[in-house]
Amino acid sequence: MATERPPTIDPVAAARWERAAPPHSPWLHEEVGRRMEDRLQWIRLKPACWADWEPVRGGLKAHALVEARYPEAQCFVAAAHPETTREALKAFARPWWRRLGTPAAQVGALPDGQAQMLWANMALHATADPQALIAQWHRALAVDGFLMFSCLGPDSLRELRPLYAALDWPPPAHEFTDMHDWGDMLVEAGFAEPVMDMERITLTWDSPAKLLAELAQLGSNLHPRRFRALRGRRWRKELEAELVSGLGGVDGRLALTFEIIYGHALKPAPRVRMSGESAVSLEDMRSLLQSGKGPRV
Repeated sequence: MATERPPTIDPVAAARWERAAPPHSPWLHEEVGRRMEDRLQWIRLKPACWADWEPVRGGLKAHALVEARYPEAQCFVAAAHPETTREALKAFARPWWRRLGTPAAQVGALPDGQAQMLWANMALHATADPQALIAQWHRALAVDGFLMFSCLGPDSLRELRPLYAALDWPPPAHEFTDMHDWGDMLVEAGFAEPVMDMERITLTWDSPAKLLAELAQLGSNLHPRRFRALRGRRWRKELEAELVSGLGGVDGRLALTFEIIYGHALKPAPRVRMSGESAVSLEDMRSLLQSGKGPRV
């Protein structure tokens, strides 16, 4: 159901990873952000104000691409934790010779009802309460604004799961949500016309050590049945040997699949029923009055 939390994400582990995630943009996040930015060419609305959700992890280079597409637009940047806030402040600080013209991105909490576009790259799959996060994005958007997001899909790490199962090890990662379920959650949160699509990206490495190092940058195992204690050198050696035998291709390189889900949805004007008791947020009402559309009865 769209109202249920992901059953294979441990909320404590998810919160711990959110605080401990390396404060930089992994290569895969940047590549997905580049591909998502290319999709903006099909969007006719040119936002005068947009918001970027956690770009330090989502992709600073991808942020720069969006900024270049909308050079006159005001930008807000969400950074939830001290480390990413510090990195965001450094990344978006402008030298004195660039302080004229469009203001630098404002780092902090997102204001409600101001952004005409909310950009969220590779964040949704690691949250323990996606409905709450989607609702937060919905509040940040102005009426007729739109959401652009990406995340990992269910086929991600599909080569690792049977390998771990055959060795009777706990799952290597939590289960990733299907794009149709994301669409249901968007509608449940008040979004309209969700458009979802996906693609698969295969990454290869020449050694198991490099593969594991990159996975450690991308995320953490949030599954409730994950192995909770520290693993020793013997287990690490066994894991690397299994990766070589289980993932090696004809060229000897180790390959893993990542399913990437892309989503786009609009924030429509709220429907107000005049009979009975009705409630519209202050920010939504302001947006309606400013747009001249008024509530639909």
